[in-house]
Amino acid sequence: MTVDPAAFVRANTRLESPSLVPELKIHLAHAATDLWAATEATLERTGLPPPYWAFAWPGGQALARHLLDRPDVARGRRVLDFAAGSGVAALAAAKVGAAAVAASEIDAFARAALALNAEANGLALDIRAADVLAAPAEGWDLILAGDVFYEKPMADRVWPWLVAAAARGIDVCVADPGRAYLPASGLVEIARYTVPTTLDLEDRTTRETRVLRVSS
Repeated sequence: MTVDPAAFVRANTRLESPSLVPELKIHLAHAATDLWAATEATLERTGLPPPYWAFAWPGGQALARHLLDRPDVARGRRVLDFAAGSGVAALAAAKVGAAAVAASEIDAFARAALALNAEANGLALDIRAADVLAAPAEGWDLILAGDVFYEKPMADRVWPWLVAAAARGIDVCVADPGRAYLPASGLVEIARYTVPTTLDLEDRTTRETRVLRVSS
């Protein structure tokens, strides 16, 4: 079955501002279970991962808020938003004047959402499909990683890559709302935000989310 990811995103989301980032608008779903079921039905496959791209997760919102409040963090720099999802952090970087912003996502639906979100905000993103973890990080001044430590296999791949990037002189900022596999060391807190959340996705209505710099 041929599926148009952009048409699917438009049909199953609404353009709205995330709670912590009213300066931006992104395509958001209102019911996780409904969208998940629609994704599986559209692709005629079951057991698919959740459609992360359709929600403004706490980590991405915290990174976006941090950049909008402290524009010098990204202004004039080459920025990579790793596993960008909806792209809210990447969009914030572009909005404050980053020299270039790449958003990496291996999910075709996420890439479609990223393109639509960039268009909706009048911002430019370099949307990349390749698995950036397959090679050392190069060409970036700042790497953003929001909410990436939610499961062990992901954390085990991402953390060494981020540490190696920091050792190469790249500024690496992680945002985490208390996920189970956040490393216990090698991180320095630089900001903290209380992010409103929905019980459809989380076990509480707010998440205390820290922005942390990876030690070099």
